[in-house]
Amino acid sequence: MSRVLRARWVLPIDRPPLENGWVEAADGRITGVGRGRPPAEPTDLGDVALLPGLVNAHTHVELSWMAGLVPPAAAMPDWIQELLHQRWAGPAGGPEVGTRAARAAIEVMRATGTVLVGDISNQLTTPALLREAGLGGVVFHELLGLVVPDPAKLVREAWRRVREAEASLATARRPDEETLPLDLTVVAHAPYSVAPALFAEIARRANGALLSVHLAESPEEIEFLRTGEGSFRRLIETLGLWTSAWRPPACDPVRYLGDLGYLQPGLLVVHGVYLTDDNLERLRRAGAVVVTCPRSNEWVGAGPPRLSRFYASGVRVAVGTDSLASCPSLNLFDELAEMRRIAPDVAAASMLESATRIGADALGLAADFGTIAPGKRDLFTAVSVPSGVADVEEYLVSGVPADRIRPSA
Repeated sequence: MSRVLRARWVLPIDRPPLENGWVEAADGRITGVGRGRPPAEPTDLGDVALLPGLVNAHTHVELSWMAGLVPPAAAMPDWIQELLHQRWAGPAGGPEVGTRAARAAIEVMRATGTVLVGDISNQLTTPALLREAGLGGVVFHELLGLVVPDPAKLVREAWRRVREAEASLATARRPDEETLPLDLTVVAHAPYSVAPALFAEIARRANGALLSVHLAESPEEIEFLRTGEGSFRRLIETLGLWTSAWRPPACDPVRYLGDLGYLQPGLLVVHGVYLTDDNLERLRRAGAVVVTCPRSNEWVGAGPPRLSRFYASGVRVAVGTDSLASCPSLNLFDELAEMRRIAPDVAAASMLESATRIGADALGLAADFGTIAPGKRDLFTAVSVPSGVADVEEYLVSGVPADRIRPSA
């Protein structure tokens, strides 16, 4: 089945916006893109900007039930302590409350134009929910533990759970059902919460699978790695999770990952608020991706990321919202607006590329998503644009209300 869509603006992402543009598609794939007279009678979308489906490269859908329960903090260890207090207590009303909150969060992402997610999951409850809602991406099954007697066993069991979840998704899929790709992998949480041997074992077992890590998010993390002291050490001791076997590596977080074998091509480095210029250069050379989540960084007391330096460094930059425990919404356009506020010198086109093409590439799905180009999947995001807008890219990164966004299936 073929169709042609016309819009006031078409943003292919890999080239400048097309005013009075059109997109032709057949059997779920884009076959042509242009401006002016379309090749056949189009469906006229009117005064909208048509983009590729957006990519939220870092979420925690499992934490959606915690929206409004963990207030902003002055320092990240304080925020984490309250997060753990709430998480260990569990959702009031039982697990079904958490499931409903996760479904609602996924629906908000879908309704505001997201088609792919990089979702962190500790319990593997979200793959079925994402598939149910028609979203694709990568689910990162995240492991934690400073006291790990048998890292190989822990990682082996995590991969077993991943394979079981993949089998369940395959069984639930109807033979004639077309779904978006949804990959699963095993990753580590962060340097202050994962034993060196566990990092190394996860890296050893990756076999080319994507890795993700929360890294260089706070000054307390940097201090902990350099000295083994500070508020993270005190928090870990308070939680009863400290081990005298842990020794500070006395280096920066990027070097630490490199020494453990975790700095592999395609690594998603999430947050990176305190990455130095040298760190960024090493990540660029390694083929890593920095996933920025600036609203979450402010919420947890880490401060704003060095967005201008991220882009100037040449490292690939993707965008995530993080969870509703540390962010007021999962609308990726809200994240872009915060990025524009922090980095007014960065081109709007670069930010939109981060939320589409680079995000899809970071999740290993650039062959099918991220740009409006022949051969890609015909999944789009349509945004209503006021008649007086001349710079459509700047408009899209300056704060788009949710009611102006709709997925164009």
